Amino acid sequence: MEKQDYESLVWSLQSEAQDVPGAFRTKVLLISVLAYVVLFALLLVLVFGLYFMLSGATGGVHTLFKIFFASWVVVVAPIVWLTFRVFFTPLPAPPGRELTEAEAPQLFKMIAALRERLQAAPIHHVLITNEFNAAIAQCPRFGLFGGYRNYLILGLPLLEAVSAEELLAIVAHEYGHLAGGHGKLSRWIYRQRSTFDTLYEHARTRRDNNMVNGVLAGMLDWFAPYYNAYTFVLSRQNEYEADAMSCQIAGAEASATALIRIGLLSNWLHGSFWPKLYAQSTQHEMPPVMPYVAIRKLLMMTMDEWATRERLTEVWKVESDVYDTHPCLSERVTAMGQRAALPAMPKLCAADALLGNFAPALVREFDGKWWAEEKDKWQKYHRRYTRSKTRIADLEKQPVAALSVSDAQELALLLVEFRSVAAAKYVLEDLLGREGERYPKPVFYYGCALLEEGNASGLGYLEEAFRLSPSMGDDCSRVGYQWLCEKQSEEAAESWLGRLQAARAPVAAG
Repeated sequence: MEKQDYESLVWSLQSEAQDVPGAFRTKVLLISVLAYVVLFALLLVLVFGLYFMLSGATGGVHTLFKIFFASWVVVVAPIVWLTFRVFFTPLPAPPGRELTEAEAPQLFKMIAALRERLQAAPIHHVLITNEFNAAIAQCPRFGLFGGYRNYLILGLPLLEAVSAEELLAIVAHEYGHLAGGHGKLSRWIYRQRSTFDTLYEHARTRRDNNMVNGVLAGMLDWFAPYYNAYTFVLSRQNEYEADAMSCQIAGAEASATALIRIGLLSNWLHGSFWPKLYAQSTQHEMPPVMPYVAIRKLLMMTMDEWATRERLTEVWKVESDVYDTHPCLSERVTAMGQRAALPAMPKLCAADALLGNFAPALVREFDGKWWAEEKDKWQKYHRRYTRSKTRIADLEKQPVAALSVSDAQELALLLVEFRSVAAAKYVLEDLLGREGERYPKPVFYYGCALLEEGNASGLGYLEEAFRLSPSMGDDCSRVGYQWLCEKQSEEAAESWLGRLQAARAPVAAG
């Protein structure tokens, strides 16, 4: 199914779900049941096929037929076994550092009180991750046949940023997906959507390994878009119901403030905090402050960066799409009866309130693990930057025109990597103005420099770079597509991308 057709289907189904909710839920139930009927029908066909082959091979038939049937048994038996494995394989547990009740008694007390109030399923494991997020994951121990273990996943940066009341609202929302608020049908589909997606991914990535995965992937290629569209709409409704449960448990103000804080800080962490942290590798052989300690200190100090009216307006303007079951921030907060308001910094963060004396130890543990994973890459980059800085200085002592082609290209690429594309533009212009062979990377980066200035002629240089080096097609496509979406329209971007990809075939053939 084409992207545009899928999006149209989802929007039409959302209207249907609002107009006739009962009939729509029945449709979703039927299509979910159909998904499993088709999968189990495949299994039954394979099992009965194997049975008849075995019967034919052992019956009173000609020896040639016995050999024929026996050969089919040899082929089909592994397929049946693989199918059983697909259906019964347990999903892997989500990654994370498991937290024990002894380490965080107040957090587990909060979870127990939530479970009792909601009459929900138990949380079997609490995991702490390095993500700025929270989630509930259900992992079946018996594949499609259930045996669910429930995991509450909490990001350490999230615990350091929100208050205990906001965390209660967040966990109540996540727990709401397991509780009675959605009804048994919605909870069943909520779980099966995740299981079905995982099964599809399993078959799709292994479609060339064997016949079963190939057949499953082919069936699901056709069926999955329809299944995802119907269950997406119901899952979107469930998000609103989980938000309502969050408001009931923690209050609408805490629930809305948590959502707004997460929206603002997500952008700040990904767009400012982590890039600035890694940028320090140019000056320091090891970070002056480790990240998870730094987050705690910087949240208050940098409120003028992330807690601003401009940033709030920016995240408030983001609209819902048909690929994330969560509605956009403005729709969720408005549905709670709240308005856009900048959050104040909590006097006590959830990590301190609910983890107590264990919080600093957990922060040190995560910082130690992060540095153990990043140390080699960080220090290699630091040494490379130091050498490159010296090399740039040596090359810049000479007029660009006096540099050889190889030295000029080296200078341009070093400037792109360690300064900016704009800083390298004067060297790129000199290179491209010389007689002789044109190299794809200078052509590509010159096109990028022109686009950064708002000059559409940069697209022509991206196309030239692609012709010179088809392996750069992904980079050329990404830069040109993004620029056209921002400066013109998605239709213009799609049209240009189509022309670029159309040129790939003759280039590759040549």
